[in-house]
Amino acid sequence: MQTDEIFARYGIKKLESDGNPPTVVVGMSGGVDSSVSAAILKWQGYNVICLFMKNWNEQDADGVCTSEADYSDVKRAAEVIGIPYYTVNFSKEYMDNVFNVFLEGLKKGITPNPDVLCNREIKFGPFLEHADKVGADYIATGHFCRTARNGDGTVKLLKGVDETKDQSYFLCALKSEQLKRVLFPVGDLTKVQVREIASALGLPNAQKKDSTGICFIGERRFREFIRGYLGNKPGDIKTLGGETVGRHEGLMYYTLGQRKGMGLGGTRGGADGRTDRWFVVLKDLENNILYVNNGECPEMFRKEVIVSNFNWIQPLDREHSAASIGNASVRTIACAAKVRYRQPDQKCTAEVYGQGQVKLIFEKPQRSVTPGQWAVLYDGEICLGGGEIS
Repeated sequence: MQTDEIFARYGIKKLESDGNPPTVVVGMSGGVDSSVSAAILKWQGYNVICLFMKNWNEQDADGVCTSEADYSDVKRAAEVIGIPYYTVNFSKEYMDNVFNVFLEGLKKGITPNPDVLCNREIKFGPFLEHADKVGADYIATGHFCRTARNGDGTVKLLKGVDETKDQSYFLCALKSEQLKRVLFPVGDLTKVQVREIASALGLPNAQKKDSTGICFIGERRFREFIRGYLGNKPGDIKTLGGETVGRHEGLMYYTLGQRKGMGLGGTRGGADGRTDRWFVVLKDLENNILYVNNGECPEMFRKEVIVSNFNWIQPLDREHSAASIGNASVRTIACAAKVRYRQPDQKCTAEVYGQGQVKLIFEKPQRSVTPGQWAVLYDGEICLGGGEIS
């Protein structure tokens, strides 16, 4: 199949250009999504430059430097596509603005989301600045999401067509102004289609598995990896009734709703002989106690959630209702939210206060809402923004 046929099959169109094509720097990670993004842009007629960001220098437990293997995949893919490739080292920025913030959050007993931070602090920060230095008009990534322009020139962030792979959740900390110069070439495709295109083009990473590890660090045994930075701080594991049932290695290694890795096994009970698992319910930082329950319990659910430092991708529309609650002026929005990635949209009302604070009131109680993770709001397919659950 000819290249033109491959892209026409998926409705991808050539760029309308006056002979002076825009320059776009593509952040290529070594994965199939960013490689196909670069291939699409090249075929469309953009002047494409590939940039690999090296943000982590350490080897994994097997002595393998993940970034070296990924860069090798980038070079091979770029050579097939026919574009120049470069590398830039943002490891200091990543350590200072992402990883150290992640560690500090763990110390406080919360469960931070380094992927949201990485997008805000690296991929759409220093990366965009570096693209400016080489005279780029746009940057592009392999995220499964889309953008659309409003009548006033502002840009809104939309979910990707493939909702099973939609990554707008991780971009909730961006601003409309940043999105004006970002292209998401695979946002209108499904993951299956992306792999089909990669295979048809002969890209060497067409079947490379998706990364599921910490952003830019790769897949690690989380507890062993973090222990090298934070050590252990053991304490008691107790039931909500106060019974001691085990010992934990440090509250930073556990998250609300967790049901594995506590070494407690299960408790068999009930007429059906079912084994109930233990769930993490609460973390008492002051007394270094991990509270668990055998099976789900009411304490695991929340109907109201407070979100701090909320980032609105673009200002709220005027039609959102305003009211006064106590001495505060509050705007209310009927919308949907995700309190974790890949969660189905949950209907809620958002009460918007000043200084970035938002209170979410859900139609249905939410299970294991985790401080440090991000709550992201949606109006249909539009991502409104997000903030840290407090």
